[in-house]
Amino acid sequence: MNYLKYFGITLIVILLDQAVKMLVHNGMDFGTVGQIKVFGDWFKLHYTTNPGMAFGMQLGSEYGKLILTSFRLIAMFGIGYYLYALIQKKAHPGYIVCISMILGGAVGNLIDSVFYGVWLGNAPFDAPNPWFHGQVIDMFYIDIWEGFIPEWVPLMGGSYTALWPIFNIADASIFVGVAIILLYQKRFFEENDSTEEEDEVQRQFIDEKKA
Repeated sequence: MNYLKYFGITLIVILLDQAVKMLVHNGMDFGTVGQIKVFGDWFKLHYTTNPGMAFGMQLGSEYGKLILTSFRLIAMFGIGYYLYALIQKKAHPGYIVCISMILGGAVGNLIDSVFYGVWLGNAPFDAPNPWFHGQVIDMFYIDIWEGFIPEWVPLMGGSYTALWPIFNIADASIFVGVAIILLYQKRFFEENDSTEEEDEVQRQFIDEKKA
């Protein structure tokens, strides 16, 4: 039953992420034209696409996107197996929930990369084929600062940019999952260690009783 509960969290994240992306794609104009202010100028809905990794970075190769999507696919199966192992091992419930959220976010963005080039026709014009070259849809824009970065700034200088990236529910799910793990790692892992010690004591007691 625990498998259903925790993998159910993953499924909810995926469905919510994909539902919001479809609403944005079908109901908003792309870019600044369709931008909707939610809380003043600092929080907006802004329909954009991300062809690569976080912050729009890309692998500099014709097959860079294919490599990235393949890596995401492998990572998805790895996280899925890890989640299964954690449930079996009866790890801290909070930690398992965080991994469920991370898996949901990973799958949500993977769906975009694998299928959106075909379903939505949003693959870059220079993509070898639409499969595995879809662009991830982003929409939540926290506009802390926008402006021109001076030429002397390394890597980012000479460009007009925003301080905060635009993200989606999948990104937020991954971020929140990782943040909670970092904040509560002591509680998550110490409790797990003490449980393993108790199990070991019980095993030793049973072995002594048999002897």
